[in-house]
Amino acid sequence: MPIRRFGGHRSLVSHSPKLSYGYRKMNISRSGYRVFSANSSNACTELAKKITERLGVDLGKSVVYQESNRETRVDVKESVRGQDIFIIQTIPRDVNTAIMELLVMAYALKTSCAKNIIGVIPYFPYSKQCKMRKRGSIVCKLLASMLAKAGLTHIITMDLHQKEIQGFFSFPVDNLRASPFLIQYIQEEIPDYRNAIIVAKSPSAAKRAQSYAERMRLGLAVMHGEAHHSELDMADGRHSPPLSRTSTGHTGLELPLMMAKEKPPITVVGDVGGRIAIIVDDIIDDVEDFVAAAEILKERGAYKIYLMATHGLLSADAPRLIEESAIDEVVVTNTVPHEVQKLQCPKIKTVDVSMILAEAIRRTHNGESMAYLFRNIAVDD
Repeated sequence: MPIRRFGGHRSLVSHSPKLSYGYRKMNISRSGYRVFSANSSNACTELAKKITERLGVDLGKSVVYQESNRETRVDVKESVRGQDIFIIQTIPRDVNTAIMELLVMAYALKTSCAKNIIGVIPYFPYSKQCKMRKRGSIVCKLLASMLAKAGLTHIITMDLHQKEIQGFFSFPVDNLRASPFLIQYIQEEIPDYRNAIIVAKSPSAAKRAQSYAERMRLGLAVMHGEAHHSELDMADGRHSPPLSRTSTGHTGLELPLMMAKEKPPITVVGDVGGRIAIIVDDIIDDVEDFVAAAEILKERGAYKIYLMATHGLLSADAPRLIEESAIDEVVVTNTVPHEVQKLQCPKIKTVDVSMILAEAIRRTHNGESMAYLFRNIAVDD
């Protein structure tokens, strides 16, 4: 056995392959992963429980609660040192509390020496605020920076409102798709779906609808008109400051004015007469536009109307409006808890996506490719 000298002391150094292998093996066995839920609400932990059941692991032991002054407190009840930690955070109606729970838990795990902290956020909040609006701010970018500062190193999400949001992050983002599960629901649960037509309730939703139509070999219809207000038409600040302000510059300078937009009467591009109309979108929050679209489709001859989306926020009076509308069924995934809304409106159905989220967690921890989860997904999907 060779002898090395360090500062006058002798040290025995073993080059035994058995000892070296045993040391490596010990490190591998120590390294593992844990799955935590960052929600303080029991209704919001259902998805986390389904994911851990599919993974065959126990949900991590932690306590998340609000103090009497509404401050968020997180206590992690087990060691996370050197491990991959996955935080599952579903977003209830109290969005800001859920964000604070996620940030505080991520920072607690970071200071507890977790190796990697991966946020599993099926519905990413503030995703609609991803563009500049007059003198507002791009809140989605701010949230991305806060998550990075808190300690997150990776995010797994589903159907971002705009795919370009991934560019706001300084770490990897996996944007999974729910469309395979929704398409499977159509094929298995809608009788005579071959007589259906996919409908986009506005031109901005046409790409998503086209993707569904092409995969199912169905027709496509697009709605356009004054009842539908696209985000792309909202003021983005390029017309400010007001034209009436006092100018101190070149008083003789006359720029051509942009003509104000005026939407035409509502029209449906495509034949929906005698067909099953399936409206597809990514988020269902306020449902007034969807209810109005259903009425128009009914007038145009559609005999059954389905509404499908990934994230069913269903805010305010959405359950009542859906129940009283011409919509026959609303199908959403369980990325957002909506059990209360289902009790208020039997038309609301749920598709479980815990399978793909669990598989994404498994592949991320094992360092496997995520390409299988994105097979047949085109750039425009």
